[in-house]
Amino acid sequence: MIEKQNEDKMTPFLRIVTQRKSIRRFNKKQVDRKEILKCLEAARLAPSAENAQPWRYLVIDDPAVKRRYEKEAFSGIYSVSKFAKEAPVFILVMARMNVITHRIGRQIQKIQFHLIDIGISGEHLVLQAEELGIGTCWMGWFNVRKTRKFFNIPKKYKIVALIAMGRYDKRPSRERKRKKMQEVVWFNKVR
Repeated sequence: MIEKQNEDKMTPFLRIVTQRKSIRRFNKKQVDRKEILKCLEAARLAPSAENAQPWRYLVIDDPAVKRRYEKEAFSGIYSVSKFAKEAPVFILVMARMNVITHRIGRQIQKIQFHLIDIGISGEHLVLQAEELGIGTCWMGWFNVRKTRKFFNIPKKYKIVALIAMGRYDKRPSRERKRKKMQEVVWFNKVR
């Protein structure tokens, strides 16, 4: 049986993974572009199916552009996500859809490999942000149709997610309930 490691025995990586939480309250302090680029570099270096690297990221950090965009992204049924307006940076996560690997994988394996690739890349981004003391919230509830129109995004890019990014005054203290290791991991046979 695998036991949870003590806090003092955790590796630096596990410590980052453990402390990373979705942030929904940001302070007003800007995120430096150098820090954003470090996060995007971590995302860029992610592995992908057949090295297709389908990820594309649009950084929205100009306050005027961001304010206009928020009106489109978080209106109507999407207003529940308006907390993100506090974040000084949005990163729009997209996938380049004309990659043959992803088409074949979807047809033969019935798996959308571009979403796996984007997930890995996006996780690299948010974990790098956590290491830098920057909070993130990976979001799926925003108006994709209006987002495409606002930024005039070509159809060859599939909009997958929006990451709100910014500083937080204090790390959220809420504990995330996680299943026990033996509930999610088996060796050599499925229980």
